[in-house]
Amino acid sequence: IEYSPGKANHPFAQKYGSLAGADVKTVGEAFTSFSDELGTPVNALYKGMCTDLVGSLHLIMVNARFEKDAVFSLGLVSALDLVLKNYPEQDTAKKIKTAMLSSVGLDEAEIDADAAKVVAWAQGKSKDEIASALKGEGDSILADIAKSVKGQEWFMYSRFFGIGLIKIMEIVGVEQDMSVAYDVMENWVGECLGKPYYTACSDSDLYFKQKNKLDMMETMMKEIEIREKKRMADRLEAKADMALKAVEKAELLQVEVDKEAAAKEAKAEESKAEVEA
Repeated sequence: IEYSPGKANHPFAQKYGSLAGADVKTVGEAFTSFSDELGTPVNALYKGMCTDLVGSLHLIMVNARFEKDAVFSLGLVSALDLVLKNYPEQDTAKKIKTAMLSSVGLDEAEIDADAAKVVAWAQGKSKDEIASALKGEGDSILADIAKSVKGQEWFMYSRFFGIGLIKIMEIVGVEQDMSVAYDVMENWVGECLGKPYYTACSDSDLYFKQKNKLDMMETMMKEIEIREKKRMADRLEAKADMALKAVEKAELLQVEVDKEAAAKEAKAEESKAEVEA
């Protein structure tokens, strides 16, 4: 059987066949780019999450079927905000975001601007209005994205597209509960966009599980911070007590020294008087 990559007599091969044999950066190379761009170690608690994000994002970006849109941008920004909001050094957290986007060839300012457009449009909207836009009705930014998605025979869903939809749910007041979000995701992706929804619903569940873990981590870190502050306060109080006791001891010692000096002076005066007599 003769086989030539990208030369099959099929619409998919006809659309993407020209990319066969293209030089694609590996996940390892993407992570090296991220590390070089960042220039500082990632906190141990966050290293696994950052590695997963870089790898997932890179594999999305190098897929020929992937087409970036504002919902994807919103999901990506929301995911990074969620993961990095409690990073111990916020200056480093900002650098991590910049390095991560740069390592896969994304422009941070553009991603932030696209996400902000969706957020601004979604403010004040209802769940039903979002559903209408996702059906391609109207001329909003979300309706335009929906029309594009519907027109893509080989549309590639990504995890960040799903998170973008969850963020829109949050903006329009959908209860941030795993089971509620699952049903809304099924409706928006399956019925409104007309695309397979199983992966999107699974990602929705995963998002809320990860969010719960991060919330627990946040609580734990705050408790640690409170304990450390209490220990520091106790140490400072102990030092203050020791300093106060040292001052009191010095004062008592000075009193004794003054008494002894006074007694010697009195005795000297007494001896002088006896001699003169």
